[in-house]
Amino acid sequence: MSAMNRVQGWGNTRTSLKRRKRQGDPMADYDQLPAPLRSWLAQAALPWSPRSALRVWHRSLRACDGDLSAAKQIMTIREFERLKSDRIAIWEQY
Repeated sequence: MSAMNRVQGWGNTRTSLKRRKRQGDPMADYDQLPAPLRSWLAQAALPWSPRSALRVWHRSLRACDGDLSAAKQIMTIREFERLKSDRIAIWEQY
């Protein structure tokens, strides 16, 4: 990425999603997450906070009666929906 693109806010910094200030130690919180969730987060497209990832993970597990594979699929679908809404918001500006 060229210096001009960084200055103009291009690249992977363009998003309509809210940015939040991190509180506490996010790496320590990440280390305490369940192993299946950590493996899913390792390939995630969005920078999930450990707190929000765990909240959505618990909802996903409840929705599929504890099936880990199905819970990961639900997480992927939710992430795709967020990315889709962000894509629409960014490209509507042009």
